[in-house]
Amino acid sequence: MTASGRVAQALRTFASDVADGFFEITHNGLAFLGVAVVLALAVLFARPDLRNEGESHLMTWLKERQVAALGMVPELSAIDRATAANPGDLPKQQAAIAYWLSRKYRVAPEPLSALVAEAYEAGRKAKLDPTLILAVMAVESGFNPFAQSPVGAQGLMQVMTGVHSDKYALFGGKLAAFDPVSNLRVGVKVLQECIQRAGSLQDGLKHYVGAAMLPDDGGYAEKVMAEHARLQQVAAGKNVPFAPAAPIRAVAPAAGPEPAAPADPEKLARL
Repeated sequence: MTASGRVAQALRTFASDVADGFFEITHNGLAFLGVAVVLALAVLFARPDLRNEGESHLMTWLKERQVAALGMVPELSAIDRATAANPGDLPKQQAAIAYWLSRKYRVAPEPLSALVAEAYEAGRKAKLDPTLILAVMAVESGFNPFAQSPVGAQGLMQVMTGVHSDKYALFGGKLAAFDPVSNLRVGVKVLQECIQRAGSLQDGLKHYVGAAMLPDDGGYAEKVMAEHARLQQVAAGKNVPFAPAAPIRAVAPAAGPEPAAPADPEKLARL
C-alpha cells in the first residue's frame, strides 16, 4: 500500500471512530435524558405540591413575557365579568327587542342583549312583564349603568342605593348598584314591591318614581307605559318606528318631578 493509501485509510478509520464515538455519546446522552425525564415525572407525580409550584412559576414567567410583549397585563377571565351576549344566541323575540333598543338608545346590541335576557328571567321570577322592566330602564337611565340622579338614585333602574342597601347587601354591598345585572335585579324587586303596595301598575309606577304623595308624577307613568307598549309591539314582530333618543346628559331623580322634601322617604325611596 502506498503512503497516500495508508493516509486515506487512516483518515477513514479516524472518521469512523469519531462517528462511532459521537453516536455512543449521543445515544448515552439521550438515554440519560430519558431516564432523567422519567425520574422527574415520577417525582412530580408523587409530589403534587412540587408540580403545582412548577406550574405556578411557569405561568408567572409566561405572563411576564406577555406583559413585556403587549405592554399591558392580560386577564383572560375578564370576559366572565362582561355584561354582554351575542344577540344571535337569543330567542327571536328577545333579539328583536335588543336590536330595537340598541338603535333607539344608541347602545351596543351585545350588552343590551344580556340585559334583555336578564329582564326576561327576572320578570319570570317576579311575575312582571319583561318589556315593562325594560321600559322602566329606558325611561330611568336610557340604559346608562352609571347614571346618578341629584338625590342619589343610581344605575340602570335608578334605585335609591342608600335606602335599599339591604337588598344590595345580597350582591356584596352598595357598589353593586353600578353592576348592571345587580341593579336590574334590585330594581325589579323594588318595582314589584311598589306595584303590590299600590294595587295597580299605574299607581305602582307612581310609587316607584317617588311621587306617591304628590298630585301627579310629572308624566312618568305615561312615559313608561308608552315605551312598554312599543316594546310589546316589537316583541310581537311589528315594525315600530322611533326617533333616536337624545343623549342623556343628566338624569333626573326618576324622570319625574324632583322631590320637594328630601327628608320624606316616600318621595326619596322607591319603597
